[in-house]
Order: sequence, then C-alpha cells, then structure tokens
Amino acid sequence: MITTTSLDGTTLAIDTTGTGPALIIAAGAFCDRQSKKGLAALLADRFTVYEYDRRGRGDSGPLGEISVQREIEDLAAVVARIGEEPFIFGDSSGGALAIAAAADGVQFRKIAVYEPPFTPGPSADVAEQLSALVAAGDRSGAVELFLGIVGTPEQAIQGMKQGPYWGHLEALAHTLPIDVRLCNDGKVPEEQLARIKTHLLAIAGANSPWAPDVITAVADHAPHGESRVLAGQGHAVPDELLSDVLAAYFGTGEGKG
Repeated sequence: MITTTSLDGTTLAIDTTGTGPALIIAAGAFCDRQSKKGLAALLADRFTVYEYDRRGRGDSGPLGEISVQREIEDLAAVVARIGEEPFIFGDSSGGALAIAAAADGVQFRKIAVYEPPFTPGPSADVAEQLSALVAAGDRSGAVELFLGIVGTPEQAIQGMKQGPYWGHLEALAHTLPIDVRLCNDGKVPEEQLARIKTHLLAIAGANSPWAPDVITAVADHAPHGESRVLAGQGHAVPDELLSDVLAAYFGTGEGKG
C-alpha cells in the first residue's frame, strides 16, 4: 500500500500491482480498494494497476462533506501520485466519477466506464434521505433505500439481510449519498461529456434494462466516445470478460476519434 494526500488534507490509500502503463480502477457503491482484486489480477500482466480507497472507505481518511468536488480532487491526487497520465476504468458510480474528473481537467490517456448510473431514481432528494438515515444511526435503512432505488427487488433485499455480506454494506452506508450525487439526478451529463477530449468507451450489459440506452447517450455526447454492449451480461460482469474488453481498448489503437 502507498498513500497520497488530497487537496483538503485527506489521506488516500492505494494498492499497486503489475507492470506496464498505469491504469486506475475507480470502484462504485459499496466498494473499496479490495473489491476489484480479481479484475486487477487479470490486468496486472499488461498494466500497473492502481486501486484506491475513495474517501470514507477502507484505509483512506474520513468522508467529511458530501461533495463531488472533493472526490474529483481525490482522483486528481491519485493521478499526481502516479506521476504519469494513466488509463482509468470506472465501475458504476466510479464511472460517473471518472467522467466528472475528466470534465474538470484531470488528464487520462483513455477512459472506460461500465454502466454509469445516469438513470431515474438516484436524485438529490434521495441523497438527503440517505444522509438523514445514516445520521440517525439507521445504516440498514440507508442500505435498503439505496438498493430499492437501484432496482433490487424487495424479496432479494430481505434475503441479503440474512447473509454475511449485509454488515459490509452497512459499514459503507455513509458513502452512499456521494454515489447518488455522482448520478447527476439521473440525467446523462451532456455538458461534462462535451468537455472530455480523450477517448471514452462506455460499456453496458445487454441484460441491464436501462444501461444500453444510457451508454449510447454517453458515447454520443463525448467528442471521442464509443459504446459497447456485452451480450448476456448485467450490472455484475465477469472479471475475465471485462479484463479482455479493457485490455483490448487500452492496449491497442486510439479508438474512435
């Protein structure tokens, strides 16, 4: 593990593995730098992979204010610590973060995102409700609310509550409001995308009912954007398939431009 310090003094924990050009993995909701180890291992023979704990997670410093700008500054600090212009893969809300950071001027060689959640449901009102639940000590209620707005069936939620992973979800409940804030009130961030000058690949699974249309819009509004839909896949795509897609995109050619 290495660390870096964000603009406001928050310490960020980073794991590195592999050799080759730098590739950052920005994880989504309920995830920390441990969550994508399988994907990182599959990419490590071609890239130096950097996985970092977003603030409020793992070994990084506290969340502090619920601020998209602080998250952008954190990602910029990770890029500065690497010391070269990296590739970046953002999963779910991590993809929304990668887009926001690139639009704000953080430099990446290429960007790939998987199902950034620009879809009706996640809104500023929901972010406030989540913050209120966490402040009241009802972390379980916050997790239930979040899972409900992203389309998890109630029966599935109740089943998850009986499983060993629920405690992990509760432990990260305080970070859910920022994941929701990154969703841009469920709208594709057309103005952000228009400012991104590097190549961007937006990926979705064909079995995710909302995602193919979203990534088409994401690609259409990015000057050098393209999209790809993976047949038979949903929001949780196998690491083997995803690593092949990312390695091909980051490792060859310049994309559409």
